[in-house]
Amino acid sequence: MSARLAAALVLLASPAMAQGERAARLAERAHQDREIVYFLKAPETHAFELYHDVTQTEGAERYLNVVRAGSTVQDPKTVVLDTGESLPVETLRGEAIRKAGLDIGEPVRPDSEVVVIRFPKVALGQTLRLRISETYTDAGRYKLEGDELVFDRSFGRPRNAVVLPAGYALTNSSIPTTVSETEDGRIRLDFTNPRPDEIAVLITARKRRAK
Repeated sequence: MSARLAAALVLLASPAMAQGERAARLAERAHQDREIVYFLKAPETHAFELYHDVTQTEGAERYLNVVRAGSTVQDPKTVVLDTGESLPVETLRGEAIRKAGLDIGEPVRPDSEVVVIRFPKVALGQTLRLRISETYTDAGRYKLEGDELVFDRSFGRPRNAVVLPAGYALTNSSIPTTVSETEDGRIRLDFTNPRPDEIAVLITARKRRAK
């Protein structure tokens, strides 16, 4: 291939590549319901429940939720917020991801894990709103050190919330947060991420003293 032809091909490909990159960067923030809420279980379990909302646009027929390295997922569920319908959910690991021909946006490792949610192709001019609920275990990012709960996790979504276990009071947060109390007396932290990348959130908490 001549240098002139190669340069011409690059020029032709650049607009399409730029549009694809732009769409990828905007997709997470183009919808108002891109949020995630964590409900921490007792820290000695290293487990937390969460739910997050996503909007699927025309042409989509599946959603891939890649599990963060170091975490494991259990009991994933998906509901269509528009109708209340439950959707089938499948969890694939390692070689099964390759065999399914799924592009998870990163190299597939033996311990790679992805939650696959399939649905009828979204029709032209329509959207599909999903709520995904899961339970994660992550001993490296959620643990008990002495008598102090430690939750250390990066957040990439625009809106993120963490609900502490019952009986725990906040002692530190590395990122500014709005603190409130839930109806059942648990402490809730709401984080706003205005950045196009992640915020590194480190939370510590201790059990409240008995009155």
